[in-house]
Amino acid sequence: MICEWILDKSRFRSDIMCYNLLIEAYGKTYQCKKVERVCLRMKQVFCVATEDTYVLLVEAYCMSGIFEKAEVVLGEMRKHGFPSRVSAYNTFINALAKTRNIHKAKDVYEKMKREGCQPSTDTYTIMINIYGKARHSHLALEIFNEMKSTKCKPNICTYTALINAYAREGNCEKAEKIFELLQSAGHKPDVYAYNAVMESYSQRGFPAGAAEIFSLMQHMGCEPDQASYNILIDAYGRAGLHDDATRVFQDLELTRFKPTIKSYMLVLSAYGKSGKVAESEKLMSQMKQAGLMPDTFVFNSMLNTYGHLGIYDKMEALLKTMEGGVCKPDISTYNILINVNAKAGFSDKVEELFASLKTGDLKPDKVTWTARIGAFARKKQYGKCMEIFEQMLDAGCSPDARTTKVLLSSCTTKDQRKEVTSLLKLVLTEAV
Repeated sequence: MICEWILDKSRFRSDIMCYNLLIEAYGKTYQCKKVERVCLRMKQVFCVATEDTYVLLVEAYCMSGIFEKAEVVLGEMRKHGFPSRVSAYNTFINALAKTRNIHKAKDVYEKMKREGCQPSTDTYTIMINIYGKARHSHLALEIFNEMKSTKCKPNICTYTALINAYAREGNCEKAEKIFELLQSAGHKPDVYAYNAVMESYSQRGFPAGAAEIFSLMQHMGCEPDQASYNILIDAYGRAGLHDDATRVFQDLELTRFKPTIKSYMLVLSAYGKSGKVAESEKLMSQMKQAGLMPDTFVFNSMLNTYGHLGIYDKMEALLKTMEGGVCKPDISTYNILINVNAKAGFSDKVEELFASLKTGDLKPDKVTWTARIGAFARKKQYGKCMEIFEQMLDAGCSPDARTTKVLLSSCTTKDQRKEVTSLLKLVLTEAV
């Protein structure tokens, strides 16, 4: 690298532009140690950092996930008389969003406003995305309304982010309303906006609505992309319409886009819900012939199909294939296996699978614990269920509505129901 040569070997004196280029280059390649070496060299030669230097440092630390140091740099920036630049905050908030650190992102956003740094369109869009992905559409709408109150103009990405927030919750009415607002604001819907509305119908269980938006998109001259086809396949699959899911998959094969592993997995899921084992196995072969190697998600889908249809020998064989192959079982794999065996009444097998999690260095989640409780709840073994529930709490795993339902199903007397209800109330109170 020329800048490195100038810094270490050249007789020329490096200027701030050279240092900034090095910080940017090292930051993009996640070499924060070298970034810090450049900063130290700057101090040694009395080269004063500029506003751009601080912004590049924030970006470098954020790319490497070192958020504490990114925040320190923002403080140093203000300390040395530079106004906090909105792009630096956007980088910081966006990096936090990628790690799903919602609370910290909100704190940085509020701090940004307190320090007089006016959020930009990008800032508001990032925050709407954060709340949307967390399924807090009401908070996403609050940010949108706040944005409009500050006379900051939403762009098409902002509207699409809000549509996506409602789409994830299956609120197709609200998604459609924002889609109309997008057009009223003078924006021409792009493929991402159409996909977001399609997703809202898919999540709601209305495949016909998703298909209608798909047709509208084409009619309006907007070419569907890979994701469009996948959303439509998923919409039909969720509704158990495997023939329609297959048809869309075949349409995808005729386009300039080719089916991805996700495309295959969505069709497999549709077949699984309809009990189409032969079709699932045939599709697995087609995937391999197309040069795509099944991943853990695909194997899990097949395990689920075999398990729900009671084809335990193929389920066990597939598990061994995973254990001996590249795609190792994950916690979802074991959740499927535990749930299948629990429903079949094989409580000993459930305990065996649960114990094997330690061997695979996997941590049980609330789905795992709930499925394990369910194995004994079906046999009305109340004491065993309460014992497992206490283990779940000791492991720091919080129960959800499904756990509550399963626990109550294990009760055979009013006193037992009362004990479960009281305990759950106490757990929820302590959690708050």
